[in-house]
Amino acid sequence: MILAHPDGQVFSFDAGTLCLELACTSGGEGTRRRFEVLHEPSDFARWAARSRLDLPGHGIDSAEVHTTEANLRQLKRLREAIWATAYAIATGGPPHDHDLRIINDIASGPGVVAQLDLATAATTWRRPVTARQLAAEIARDAVETLSRPARDRIRMCAGDNCYLIYLDTSRPGRRRWCSMQRCGNRHKATTFRGRHRGAQEHGGTQ
Repeated sequence: MILAHPDGQVFSFDAGTLCLELACTSGGEGTRRRFEVLHEPSDFARWAARSRLDLPGHGIDSAEVHTTEANLRQLKRLREAIWATAYAIATGGPPHDHDLRIINDIASGPGVVAQLDLATAATTWRRPVTARQLAAEIARDAVETLSRPARDRIRMCAGDNCYLIYLDTSRPGRRRWCSMQRCGNRHKATTFRGRHRGAQEHGGTQ
C-alpha cells in the first residue's frame, strides 16, 4: 500500500496481510488520531478497493459497497482490536480477551459469496457486497494472522517512533523496517553519519 505521513513523506508499505492493512489506517487515541484514514463511510470502500480485498479484481466497484455510519463504527472497533492484539504480540505482551472477542464475533458474521463468472472463468463476488461482509472477511484474516504459526512473524518496525506493524512474509524472517523508503533509509543515513563522525574524531586524535 502507499501511505502518506503527516510530515509529507509518501512511501510504500507492505503489511503482509489484510487485517494489518486495516490496522495501519490508524485512528485510535492520542497521536494516532492524526493518521486517521476512515473519516466517513465512503472512505472505507475506497480503501477496500486498494487493499488486499481487491474489489476490482472481484468485479466490484467501490461505489457499489453499501457502508453506513454503524458499519464504520464496527470497522473501527475491529481495527482497534486487531491493532491492540498485534501490538501485544509484537511487543511480547498478552492480548486482551475483550479484543479477541470483538475479532471472533465479527469473524462469525456472513462474508462475501464467491462465484464463477461463466464468461471469463474468473472468481467474482455475488452482488450486493456490504461493508459488513467485508468486515467479516477482514476479521477472519485476523483470526488466521493472530494465531500460530503466523503470529510468530508479527513484527513492529524497528525505526525510532514508528509503530507500524506487519506480518514478516520474507523467507528468512528478518525484516526490520516498515519500508526501506522511510525507516530503512533513515537508519542507513544515521549509521553513515555516525561512522563519518567517528572517523573524523578518530582522525583528529592522530
